[in-house]
Amino acid sequence: MTGMLTAAGWGLFAGAALLVGAAVAWFIRVPPKVVGSVMAFGSGVLVSAVAFELFEEAARTGGLWSAVLGFAGGAAAYMLANMVLARYGARHRKRSQDQQPSRGEQSGSGLAIALGALLDGIPESLVLGISLLGGGGVSAAVVAAVFISNLPEGLSSAAGMKKAGRGAGYVFGVWGTIALVSAVSAGAGYLLLGSAPDGVIGAITAIAGGAILTMIADTMIPEAFEITHAWTGLITSGGFLLAAAISWLG
Repeated sequence: MTGMLTAAGWGLFAGAALLVGAAVAWFIRVPPKVVGSVMAFGSGVLVSAVAFELFEEAARTGGLWSAVLGFAGGAAAYMLANMVLARYGARHRKRSQDQQPSRGEQSGSGLAIALGALLDGIPESLVLGISLLGGGGVSAAVVAAVFISNLPEGLSSAAGMKKAGRGAGYVFGVWGTIALVSAVSAGAGYLLLGSAPDGVIGAITAIAGGAILTMIADTMIPEAFEITHAWTGLITSGGFLLAAAISWLG
């Protein structure tokens, strides 16, 4: 029980970054260049975590082929779910400008955006719980990656929601719910997989990694590139190097 609560606490901590980012966007006018730069940096951080923490751990735990198949499956599952939600107005849920539809422009888009945010957040939280299964502490690199990437996600998406005319109750309700779901997902990852074979743990870690990488490519990098243009690669590389250093030192 202690391990599950610890995992849930780390999930809540990482998920709370979404609320922090949303609050900054709601109460402070953040220049678009800053939003795009932070989104690019967060993308690099997550890419590093996928490469050095998730896929590597999945291959070590469950074998290379299990990791490859799980990773591909996670990527495909995320893509299909994202395509369905995009049809109902969630395609631009992380965009900070005027791309998000209002309720009047597309009925049901609010629910689709909320479900899209859930789709983005659950794999990240799940791996936090899994990282505690070895009996040691939580992976500092994974926590840092999820927290740092959640800040720009909350910031950019909340800015877009505000411009689409959604109220504070909706914006903070969505991100508060995602923070709580992050805690539940992390706790569930620890509880449900505590006695699972190494192959199962490795496969699920790989599935989460594939979903996260697809999410980065589909939702985070497009927003970053639209604003920062030629600087996107350099800023993303900076985020990658920071997370790689944390992983190496940890």
